[in-house]
Amino acid sequence: MKAYISIVSAVSRACGVLAVLLVAIAALVVCQMVFIRYFLNGSTVWQTEFVVYSLVAATFIGSPFVLLERGHVNVDLLPNMMAEPARSIMNGIAGLFGLAFAALLAWSGWIYFEEAWTYGWTTDTVWAPPLWIPLLPLPFGIGVMCLQYIAEILRPFADGNPGAATL
Repeated sequence: MKAYISIVSAVSRACGVLAVLLVAIAALVVCQMVFIRYFLNGSTVWQTEFVVYSLVAATFIGSPFVLLERGHVNVDLLPNMMAEPARSIMNGIAGLFGLAFAALLAWSGWIYFEEAWTYGWTTDTVWAPPLWIPLLPLPFGIGVMCLQYIAEILRPFADGNPGAATL
């Protein structure tokens, strides 16, 4: 169990690094686009679409890292007011609901990705990249987030303190 948690945590950290790289690349492309448009009076074809897809991909791919670091927005007033056994039960239930939602999102994202791959869909733009490329980060990132949810649910048991769930 500890090996699973450490492997999934390492994958989530790698996803965080990839998300940061995607944001940095998007910023560089925006700078390149501004230079081309305003200083060279040229047209841009792919830059806007690339930036949008990169930032959306960074959001999905970075989500497992955010869960690992407990960076998601939450309201913890009620859990902080509860006694320890009830707090752990509530956190466990919340983790299961989060896992169920993420699993449903990953599954539906996978179906959409698979359809785009199978039917050769492209975007309706001049650049027209294959649609499976911008769709892949959804099932990948949210799928890894499902694994991270499982790791976070198991973490108190691996630490020998099942009453200390902190999702």
